Amino acid sequence: MIGIDLIKIDRMKRFLDRFGTQGLKKFLTSEEIELIKNHRNAAGFWAAKEACSKALGCGIGKECGFHDIHLSKSPKGAPIITLSQHVKLAFNIANISVSITHDGEYAIAVVAFQQDLPL
Repeated sequence: MIGIDLIKIDRMKRFLDRFGTQGLKKFLTSEEIELIKNHRNAAGFWAAKEACSKALGCGIGKECGFHDIHLSKSPKGAPIITLSQHVKLAFNIANISVSITHDGEYAIAVVAFQQDLPL
């Protein structure tokens, strides 16, 4: 399964100008907020979480919320995505990959995952 999302970076800048750190808390954990250096990073994290929910086929909502999707960084700085245990089990997720990029006015993320084969 694959999901993709695109966000205009200026949209995130306006969001942060209006709501600041409190706004970030709506879709990021405190550990994720520590990784945010600017509105470009925040836009990339938003896109990654949206892309993940699209790959799951449910969108952000009752089955999978923003805080069920956790982003971190590898020692080399590559993004890593982890799902809460209940989402991972509910959707039978075996492996998950994420890529985030920024170009000009946009941040784009792609998430792909593999499901465990049924027994």
